[in-house]
Amino acid sequence: MKQSSPSLGQFIDRLGNRLIWRLASRSRTVETKVPLVSFTFDDVPDTALTNGAAILEKHGVHGTFYIAGGLAGQVEPDRTLISPSGCQELEARGHEIGCHTFAHRSVRSYGGALSPDLDRNRQFLEKAGVSRAPTNFAFPYNAAWPLARKTLKARYATCRGAGEAINRGHVDPWMLKSVEVRQPEKHARELTRWIDDVVADSGWLIFFTHDIADRPTPYGCRPDTFDRLVEHAVRTGCQVVTVAEAVGRLGWGGVR
Repeated sequence: MKQSSPSLGQFIDRLGNRLIWRLASRSRTVETKVPLVSFTFDDVPDTALTNGAAILEKHGVHGTFYIAGGLAGQVEPDRTLISPSGCQELEARGHEIGCHTFAHRSVRSYGGALSPDLDRNRQFLEKAGVSRAPTNFAFPYNAAWPLARKTLKARYATCRGAGEAINRGHVDPWMLKSVEVRQPEKHARELTRWIDDVVADSGWLIFFTHDIADRPTPYGCRPDTFDRLVEHAVRTGCQVVTVAEAVGRLGWGGVR
């Protein structure tokens, strides 16, 4: 979701993203004859479980859910965040649990306190009953920071930002690009064009969204729209995979 922060902070975050995309080493290659599509969720409102996960499962596939433990169980005016038991349920149903920090702050704001926060999120997930430690990360507010890269690279196989692009050719695993599924609903429904793009020229397309609800927030979509995207990906021959599965298929097992 959008960050409520001063415009200067938003500008600095955008600058950090651009510096990484421009200057970071592209140390891995997306080589795949079959188009890969991943559906991912940030913050993970409870409807991402009750509707989002269920729709993926209906089509025989799974998603990656980036959990920020500090948000768990919060009730907000337009959404309720997933409970600890919901995190355990997602894993039990075959979905991947990723890390989204614990406190859900821009990574730039942590300074030297990022590692303790990531440890706290891992401990939260362990206490919730999630058996596997997260191996993939998504930046809160899609805001990366160059000085955090060493810490993140030591812990995670990939980090996901935004970027509105398909991952093709030489890429930076710690700054993967993704396409947002958001309002207005007409925009969300037309995102099938990205699937057609990756079918025509194979790569790894990562979608990200938040809630899947009949009355979605500005950062989610309706269940029928999400179903349309998943169905289109499966029907057109894409391999719908979790982020961890994509890492394996691409042969990035020793990425760190």
